[in-house]
Amino acid sequence: MDSCLFIHGFTGGEYEISPLSQYMEQHDYRSRTFTLKGHGGGRRELRQSDRFGWLRSAEDELNKLLEEQESVHLIGFSTGALIASHLSVQYRTGVKSLTLLSAPVFPLNPLEIVRTLGKPAMLKNYISKFGSTPPKATWEFQRLVRESFDIYPQITAPTLIVQGTRDHLVKTKSAGFLEQTIPSGQKQVLMVEQSGHMVCHCDKQDRVMQEVLHFIRQAGAS
Repeated sequence: MDSCLFIHGFTGGEYEISPLSQYMEQHDYRSRTFTLKGHGGGRRELRQSDRFGWLRSAEDELNKLLEEQESVHLIGFSTGALIASHLSVQYRTGVKSLTLLSAPVFPLNPLEIVRTLGKPAMLKNYISKFGSTPPKATWEFQRLVRESFDIYPQITAPTLIVQGTRDHLVKTKSAGFLEQTIPSGQKQVLMVEQSGHMVCHCDKQDRVMQEVLHFIRQAGAS
């Protein structure tokens, strides 16, 4: 049975990708989710963590799976997509495929985000979350975003890029940039109409999950 390692986003958790991880389990894939270092607790834990700790915690989970099988499918959401990209380069022979969900190649700045949210409830939720995120953690996220530009041209694993057309956190041109920059000979782009950042929870989540499953099956067969 092939395994899929799911990596959640910055300030997020396993819930962000749980619909997809459960779907893959239902289709005979072993799904592993975990919580990045510094996440899942309070503000203090996040402040004391850094991008290296986030990467190490994901790497530890990958190594656990690689002890049992030769290669693994990596699926990263948001910041988790950046981490998955790094791991796909570091562990070329151990990564069977790479799925990037809402990768923040070009994240919107706070003022741009406020303009895209629209609904008062969404705006209130964002302000609450943004205000509670330690500045140091945000700086670490921004460093990871910048450092990832050196990683994309090195990705050779089969890659699926999934991006919502109404993402309120990431510029949609991120998908096109990844398609042009990643040199993998097997890559696909899925633009999800009317979807925001949370592509695993959007109205078209069924299509997203079906496309991810189809892509991973193809990658596993190649």
